[in-house]
Amino acid sequence: MKKILVIAWKDTLLRFSSPIRWLFFIILPIVFTVVLAGGTGGGGDSRIRLVVVDQAQSPLSADLVAALEKSEAVRPDVTTLDKADAQFSQRSANAVLIIPADFDLAHLEKESLPLELRQQPNNLNAMVAQRAVLAVIGRVSSAADVANRNVAAAEKIRPFESEADRQAYFGEALKQAQALVAAAPVRVVEIRGNTPNIVYDPRANSSAGQLITWVFIPLIGISGMFAFERQMGTLRRMLITPTRKGTYLLGTIVGQVATALVQMILLVGFGILVMKLNWGNQPLALAVILVASALAAAALGTCLGTFVKTESQASGLSIMTGMVMALLGGCWYPLEMFPRLIQDAVKILPTTWAMQGMLGIVLRGQGLAAVLPVAAVLVGFAVVFFGIGVARFRYE
Repeated sequence: MKKILVIAWKDTLLRFSSPIRWLFFIILPIVFTVVLAGGTGGGGDSRIRLVVVDQAQSPLSADLVAALEKSEAVRPDVTTLDKADAQFSQRSANAVLIIPADFDLAHLEKESLPLELRQQPNNLNAMVAQRAVLAVIGRVSSAADVANRNVAAAEKIRPFESEADRQAYFGEALKQAQALVAAAPVRVVEIRGNTPNIVYDPRANSSAGQLITWVFIPLIGISGMFAFERQMGTLRRMLITPTRKGTYLLGTIVGQVATALVQMILLVGFGILVMKLNWGNQPLALAVILVASALAAAALGTCLGTFVKTESQASGLSIMTGMVMALLGGCWYPLEMFPRLIQDAVKILPTTWAMQGMLGIVLRGQGLAAVLPVAAVLVGFAVVFFGIGVARFRYE
């Protein structure tokens, strides 16, 4: 055990012998995570932003904005007319809904109330916003029509004493009609096809993907350490010591895996504290998948180190291998974007399984039982790669 720890400490000192190594250890992974995630805000609202100008400031206009808030298609953003005009002119707003000043119960009872909807030309989001507004207005109009019929029927039975009484009765009837419209049975039945429901969060994908990318590449780069020490004759000197190659390889892997786990914990902490991701909900499952991923990557680097001859060759090959595996493993783009054939083929890569396990935790909240099969596959990769590395390892 002492030999293993000594070798691990030696490799750690060599890895961080240059200050620039810290750039690749923590700074660049955080930068790429934030950039690819599109920021560090909360979970976000994927609905289309609809700029709303409420000139009426009436209970009826408030009800309209509240109805838009419940829409699954648009997210109302109430602002002033000047700001809405500026955003529309700069094309930062796809659509602007203007609620006129006379949008209140008194005018609704007597006449239909027009709304102004400005749309960017040839803009799909604006068209979606239009359909959402029409759907909400349809419900408001239906409730108003029911309320007007109710007022007319009541007036036939007993005329109202004043206009104020009439408006008060209309307001109460409108509330009841709105409740009836909201409780109306669904006339259209939604039938989903066999397309799988894909849960996607760019922040979670970016955090998990960049963690795997920036941890796998240095671990695969273990091959360069072997090539360097072989070139320098360090490994040749091991022949005169009672150190078996399995002990030496294990010491190297322990040191690099320990460093990788520290890097992983820092990136996970950044995801929790800054990006508000759910990394910490299943700590045991997270620990298992992080260790299994690091072991698989380190074992791959050990295996690769038995095939390369020079440090420069190992460096280029490890970077290329890590980048390609990260790309095909879904670390940069959701794996669902690839053809089905590719999705099946990349299951031979440890990055695919590492990404699957980490997304299961941070995105779907899966526990230990759900990620254990994924961890078992990663450990299987580690056993195979490490076995090949031990069998092919040469001091010279």
